[in-house]
Amino acid sequence: MDRPATAREIILEIVRNMREGLEPLHYSTLPPSIYHVYLHADDVDRLRGILPRVVEEARQALDAELDRLNRASLAERMKIARRGEPKISAPEGGWQIQILENTDEDVNPGDIVIYSELGLPAKPEFGAGSMTKRIATRRMGGATSSSQTYEPAGDQGAYAVIEYQDNGGRRTYRMTKDQIVVGRGGRDYWTDVKLDTLPDVSREHFRLRRDPATGKFYLKDLSRLGTTINGQPAPSSVDFAEGDKRDRNVEAPVPDTARIGLAGVLFLDFRSTSHG
Repeated sequence: MDRPATAREIILEIVRNMREGLEPLHYSTLPPSIYHVYLHADDVDRLRGILPRVVEEARQALDAELDRLNRASLAERMKIARRGEPKISAPEGGWQIQILENTDEDVNPGDIVIYSELGLPAKPEFGAGSMTKRIATRRMGGATSSSQTYEPAGDQGAYAVIEYQDNGGRRTYRMTKDQIVVGRGGRDYWTDVKLDTLPDVSREHFRLRRDPATGKFYLKDLSRLGTTINGQPAPSSVDFAEGDKRDRNVEAPVPDTARIGLAGVLFLDFRSTSHG
């Protein structure tokens, strides 16, 4: 039987991802600031009541690791009397951490997959745009691995663009990973696209998944009042019984351009950027 992931192990994996993703510049070193943590559904359910505490302590652990690394580099500079790595700067907007359910078929309890992002400044060369560094770390079956990619920022580095207007005004979301959660969010609901709107929209209204092999998109409706794709109702993926919600894992294909309606009160304009 697979051993479940502990809260401490999740925090340590977030810290490891940060270390893997450090990017030295000339005067400073930048860490990734955005972390999406994917766990097996059993681990999410077991830890759901303390997930806010896990996120808070993960932020504290990242701060502590930055202090430790910066102290080490200072000591090294004093001992060897030459310049070491530039000091690591904490992200200006703070650490952004979300813990989500991993819906991949080959995931097991105890597996921890983390995708983090670091926006890099534009290069000084004429015409050079900014880049996004993406760091993936995995602990699968007890074995760890990591990888890094650099992608152009903006629409060129996104799989899809979602535009909408909620109570906070007009917004644009660029989808840069293979799965996102859309809804009003809340203490126990982790959303990539957090909507400020009427309670008709569920806290976790739908999930949008991109198939990396084909580049096609699929929507899973998790709401009570429904989701439409170009005016057509998407099949519900959940059964509601006695206050419990059971996911039947039903998805609907999403065209490259679509208008997605949430409970008939808010609409998202979805556009695939055709990156396969």
